[in-house]
Amino acid sequence: MSQTYPIRNKETLEEFKNYYVNVRPNVRNHAMIIMGLNTAFRISDLLKLQWQDVWNDNNDRLRTHICITEHKTGKVRTVPINTAVEQVLTAYRSVCRQISPSDYLFPSMRYKTQPLSRYQAYRIIKTAAASCGLDEHISCHSLRKTFGYYAWKQGTPPAMLMELYNHSSYGITKRYLGIEQDEKDKVYLKIDL
Repeated sequence: MSQTYPIRNKETLEEFKNYYVNVRPNVRNHAMIIMGLNTAFRISDLLKLQWQDVWNDNNDRLRTHICITEHKTGKVRTVPINTAVEQVLTAYRSVCRQISPSDYLFPSMRYKTQPLSRYQAYRIIKTAAASCGLDEHISCHSLRKTFGYYAWKQGTPPAMLMELYNHSSYGITKRYLGIEQDEKDKVYLKIDL
């Protein structure tokens, strides 16, 4: 099994994020990618989301947080809806017809009452990645890893990332960050003692 990496190049990430806007418009696929990048949910948890998890029908607006019980860990995780997620979900909802609170956020096109399969989500992500020249080492897990990589680059302490990911060890979190030799080199080159 090959290693999965975060998308480290900012321009490539922008291309990847906007593939389903600019190249092959598909609001559902675009929303899935944006949500995956901004929530760091595992794909199994992301695909199980229903509209009631993000939309408050009583107030007819987005919730402020998404609260899930992680499938893998059984732990409750609460994630605020940031501006990027708010914008994509608002746009997505505006094109959806007759939404029921129990409808899956990312439904299968073939089986409307079922969520996208993990394999179909993988194909959606691989298609966008291939268009950006990211043919290898990109999968559904890359969304989660990309979140951590950019959070770390913006100064989030690794211990906080470990907590956000619900990892049991720092070693796992460190592998997620995809720290490469060029970033290690920058540390050495900045030191001038």
